[in-house]
Amino acid sequence: MKELSKTRSRLPHSGIRQLMELSAAIPDAIHLEVGEPNANTPLHIREAATAAMNEGFTGYTSVYGFPSLRDALCEHLARRYGLTITSEQVLVTTGAVTALTACLQAIADADEEILIPDPGWPAYEMMALAQGSAARRYHLRMENGFAPDLEELERLVTPKTKAIFINTPGNPTGAVLTREQIMELLAFAVKHDLYVISDEVYDGIVFDGTHISPKAFDTDGRVISIFGASKNYAMTGWRIGYAVANPEITALMGKVLLPLISCASSISQKAAEASIRGPQDFVEEMRESYKQRRDKAYDLFTQANVKAFKPDGAFYMLVDMSELDRTADELALDLLKEEKVAVAPGTTFGELTSKMVRISLATEESQLLEGVRRICDFIARHKR
Repeated sequence: MKELSKTRSRLPHSGIRQLMELSAAIPDAIHLEVGEPNANTPLHIREAATAAMNEGFTGYTSVYGFPSLRDALCEHLARRYGLTITSEQVLVTTGAVTALTACLQAIADADEEILIPDPGWPAYEMMALAQGSAARRYHLRMENGFAPDLEELERLVTPKTKAIFINTPGNPTGAVLTREQIMELLAFAVKHDLYVISDEVYDGIVFDGTHISPKAFDTDGRVISIFGASKNYAMTGWRIGYAVANPEITALMGKVLLPLISCASSISQKAAEASIRGPQDFVEEMRESYKQRRDKAYDLFTQANVKAFKPDGAFYMLVDMSELDRTADELALDLLKEEKVAVAPGTTFGELTSKMVRISLATEESQLLEGVRRICDFIARHKR
């Protein structure tokens, strides 16, 4: 047979998924590798899904989503961030990852370049490479609070640069960009006529500081903000995300999605509507729970003289293991083998974290803290 797609065959593997698969074969492994809330979806949301099925909401919807859900999202974003948007600017998708992929396909062609963060969620690079675009990494350095360096960004821009990915709160860094930093990034985007793809799926999980949506300062329609239900409402399996962009972009995204997914699940959309319109106590309870876990995990690392980076948001923590002089891939595999602790290798996020691992705070507290203790023991045992 003829060979498979050369472009797609060159896609990198996800180190996170690899550890998930390897750790699945170890019954008593401690799972700190996956960013998934350790809570069930709130009852009122599950009940809304049941009601939707019983009331016959089981067919196709518009590729853009139920009008009632899009209206609810407009109201939610107006309350939370002061955004003045209409439903034609909102596109509901099968998870935020689909929204990110669709907006990138809508704005960029195969011969164009996309700026992506290092460290950053590995799917950004995969999305760009999958459509034949070039991914150019800009560094988020620890000593700079994991904020972009504008001088470096200036050096990376070429006539082919089309867009920049930003992520706040960040994965894997946990950094929360300030208003000033966002304004500087938007000025940079305007200067070079770049689209801004703003990944804001952790917007409800901020411990220190405040989440600022770049869309609130978008004066010319170049910002595409991506949100989702997965992290805030423990709805990872429901697969609901949404994009907020100018109507021309959402219309083209709809065209892109039609042959791929047709539409998001009607039942999941009704559940998401209940999550937005219903009580928000769960979001605050989980945010506070993650914050407590963050503080306890960080204290354990500090007591053991292990260098960890205290996140301002999201539910991840980077652990620096460079003193062991091994790659993050080797460290993750050795931790799983020796300590039965699954972590995400930093190499999957970029060059700057090639000797770090990422742990998820969205794990039951006793398991998280036991995993941290084992990581500390591992480091102490293997120090040079």
